[in-house]
Amino acid sequence: MTSFAPDSIVLNRKLPLWYQVSQSLRASILGRSPDDPLRLPTEEQLAGHYGVSVLTMRQALKELEDEGLITRHRRRGTFIEPAALRGAPVRLLGSVDAIVAQQSGMTTELLDHGTVPVPGALAEHFPGAGTVATYHRLRCDEETGEPTNHARNYIRADLADRVDLADLVRWPMTKVLRDVVGVRISRITDTVEARLADPETARLLQVPLLSPILHYTGITYDEDGRPLDVAVIHYRGDRFSFTVTLDAH
Repeated sequence: MTSFAPDSIVLNRKLPLWYQVSQSLRASILGRSPDDPLRLPTEEQLAGHYGVSVLTMRQALKELEDEGLITRHRRRGTFIEPAALRGAPVRLLGSVDAIVAQQSGMTTELLDHGTVPVPGALAEHFPGAGTVATYHRLRCDEETGEPTNHARNYIRADLADRVDLADLVRWPMTKVLRDVVGVRISRITDTVEARLADPETARLLQVPLLSPILHYTGITYDEDGRPLDVAVIHYRGDRFSFTVTLDAH
């Protein structure tokens, strides 16, 4: 029987080897062609392929088994779960209406809210303000219940009294500010970075610690150019992509 051929990887000695191997093999499994064989090479063959010990390889495979991506059968070998395929990415598009529409098909849980001192990293966006209102939400896929992202919104404190918490469970902050609070939005500036999941993100999104995530910061401005809202969102790296369309005219 032909075995699945995973991609190669250049190991970084500063990170745990088992983690790097598990993430590389995970990416190969999720990105495989439907016609690829489901049987994995033996532990010894995989260890040789990645240049690690059999013990390290076994630890990496255990991680993938716990995720449900592979099953291991005594005397038969290790097999990829047929359903383990990368889902179609949700694309973040570059208009206010698209940002509002992007959250459709998700259920939302409000984890926390309140008033906090302006975080140092956001001070430039809220000049002269001592505090901001903050809202922390977890979003899950409506069909599968799988966590997809968690978001913290920091808005001007003077807007907080006009934000209904029930609306934040139904709609994204952009829609609430525009259509409920009634502020006029002039633009949104997006910044997207590749990050590794910290303990909080790993727990909320149910992904391994240090797995790839998409770190999004969106700053919403009013007509006078003042920031209304700073959204900091952590997306699962295997569920989202970022698309920008540039008009040539």
